Amino acid sequence: MLTVASIAHVAIRVKNVDAILDFYVNKLGFQEMMRLDRDGKLWLLYLRITDTQYLEVFPEGVGERAAEREVVGFNHLCLEVADIDRSLRELEAAGVPLIRGKAMGADGNWQAWIEDPEGHRIELMQMMPDCLQAKAIARMRAGG
Repeated sequence: MLTVASIAHVAIRVKNVDAILDFYVNKLGFQEMMRLDRDGKLWLLYLRITDTQYLEVFPEGVGERAAEREVVGFNHLCLEVADIDRSLRELEAAGVPLIRGKAMGADGNWQAWIEDPEGHRIELMQMMPDCLQAKAIARMRAGG
């Protein structure tokens, strides 16, 4: 059986690299780590989420927006935040509109939704101590 330590990166294809960088770097606070060129032009760039987790951005996307949420394939990126209310204030100050406001999710965690300039959906989630994930982890650790 494969032993996985974590998700290392999620990759998205984009049409407008400048708009994407403005959103993820200037509004969400990610850091651009590096760029890789191929045949003399930008092939991909890495944005830091944590020291071991990245958003990989590939240019030259086709179309105007990411696929709708009902389409088979990538659905959304979820970013864990420590304090959803503080995060929502920071987003408002940065001019990032919510596509779905703060709500308690079915799993017992606070969540809100935004999207990047090309329509990639992003869930913001504050994990709560008594959420379903925490209960499931406790059960798994207890051998159940």
